[in-house]
Amino acid sequence: MNFKDLAAARRSTRRYKKTSPIPREQLEICVNSARLSPSACNSQPWKFLVVDDPSLTKKISGEVLSGAHKMNSFAAEASSFIAIVSENVKTTAWAGGKMMGTNFRLVDAGIACAHIVLQAEDLGIGSCILGWFNEGRLKKLLSIPRRKKVKLLIALGYPEERIRREKPLKPYNETVSFNTYDPT
Repeated sequence: MNFKDLAAARRSTRRYKKTSPIPREQLEICVNSARLSPSACNSQPWKFLVVDDPSLTKKISGEVLSGAHKMNSFAAEASSFIAIVSENVKTTAWAGGKMMGTNFRLVDAGIACAHIVLQAEDLGIGSCILGWFNEGRLKKLLSIPRRKKVKLLIALGYPEERIRREKPLKPYNETVSFNTYDPT
C-alpha cells in the first residue's frame, strides 16, 4: 500500500477480535518503526514498553482503563499495548525547546506514536491511541519508575471488522495555506 492510501485507511479501532493475539514479530516491527522516527537533535527520548502477556493486558484493561478512565474501556479486548515512556532529551533539544516554548519530548512521542499506528495498519493490526488512563496504576503494573512519565498508551489488536468509512475532515482551505497564514 502506498503511504497516501495507508494514511487514509488508518482509523482508531474500538472493537477487537477477542481470540487473536498479535505475533511478537509483528509487535517488534511496530516498535522498530517507532525507533526509526525522527526526534529533536536525535535525542530519542523514549522507551517503548510492549505488553503482550495476556495476564498483564487483562490487568491493564481492568485497572488502568476503569473508574474515571472507563471511557477507554473498549480497549479491554485489545491483545497488546505499547506504552510510550518519556526519557531525557539531549541538552540542545531541551535548550531549543525552552527558547521556542515547545516540549520536544511531546512532539517526539507523537511522531513515534504515528509510526507505530501506521506500521500496525500496514500489518492489518488495529490500534487506538489512548491519552486518558490511570498512569499511576499502569506504572505500578509495569514497574515503571515513579519519576518517569507515560505519555501515551496504544491499544493494539485485530479489528473485529474492517470498515472503510469516510473520515470527516475540515475543508482543505481551513487547514492548509501556502506562503502566508490565511485565517479562513
